Amino acid sequence: MQETILKLCKNFNLNGKLIKYNTFPSGHINTTYLVNLEINGENQEFVLQQINNTVFKKPDEVMLNISNVTNHIKNKLLSNNKSIERKVLDFLKTLDNKYYYKDEDGKFWRMYKFVNNSTTFDLTDNLKVITETGKAFGEFQCLLDDFPISNLNIIIPHFHNTVNRYKIFKSALKNDVKNRAKDVINEISEYLNLENLATKMYKMQKENKLHLRVTHNDTKCNNVLFDNQTFNHLCVIDLDTVMPGLIGFDFGDAIRFVANTSLEDETNLSKVKLDLVKFEAFTEGFLNEVKHCLTFNEKNTLSLGAITITIECGLRFLTDYLNGDVYFKTSYPEHNLDRARCQLTLAIDMINNYEKMQEIVNNCFKNKIFV
Repeated sequence: MQETILKLCKNFNLNGKLIKYNTFPSGHINTTYLVNLEINGENQEFVLQQINNTVFKKPDEVMLNISNVTNHIKNKLLSNNKSIERKVLDFLKTLDNKYYYKDEDGKFWRMYKFVNNSTTFDLTDNLKVITETGKAFGEFQCLLDDFPISNLNIIIPHFHNTVNRYKIFKSALKNDVKNRAKDVINEISEYLNLENLATKMYKMQKENKLHLRVTHNDTKCNNVLFDNQTFNHLCVIDLDTVMPGLIGFDFGDAIRFVANTSLEDETNLSKVKLDLVKFEAFTEGFLNEVKHCLTFNEKNTLSLGAITITIECGLRFLTDYLNGDVYFKTSYPEHNLDRARCQLTLAIDMINNYEKMQEIVNNCFKNKIFV
């Protein structure tokens, strides 16, 4: 592997002595290495990633999105007399002036400079980290507010098309290939009862009541880099799924992840609730950065976005359960069903707390001062 890494580095115009390399333990899709090189007597670190072209069928389009978005962020920061140091990922070009390298085996690779003195959090109860996560994704939205979405490739078609998600679910229910539907009648009924609510925002977008923006589409706190001393946010990472979408869905996915009181496959459903304190912490950070960019309808559908994404996620788990667990990795036979029940419970708790969520959004929108 050492020879392979050296060869890849040279293709990214890095000529130095390989000191060491380590595999990043985190990350479920791409294979990632931290590479340490000595270049002109200086020790430098880089991130080398093999792009999973089974998941991402067109890695060249993925990298075109990423390069366009990161370069736009750099130019925006510089035009506002702000430093780009540690505030945006810096991808390297290959010898033939591309942001990816395709090796002789057909594997796609990319490299970017390692962000020094940074850390990430998979899960956290630290309210500052949660607020900073909100700031990071709000800042990301704000910096890309004027980016032309027509320049973005659609990486995953119909990703948050909830109308289509329900169509796929009903097809799985009709086919019932594993004869499982009879055992989950209550769950099926509950999800069908939520269809009108879950499809509302998508229909609003189709009616031009909500407009498409550049969205991240995986807004978990582990996709933000933080300073490892102050825990202030640095930049957003894992940009593979950047494409046009609704800002409420990015907000909602973050809430589903960071403000859930349990893991997404919790079987004791009494533990599954929306943590309103964490909800407020994230919302404060997010709106502090982005509120001046929002339309009236976008502000008023943030809470609905959290409910929608939670329903959608649970619906996907239940669909996969009916189909025989062919998409999501599972650890036991009813894993997807437990996930679906957990998301359903969380969505219902969000619905019950909707007025409180909206009150928090409105207070954060009115009271927070831009910094």
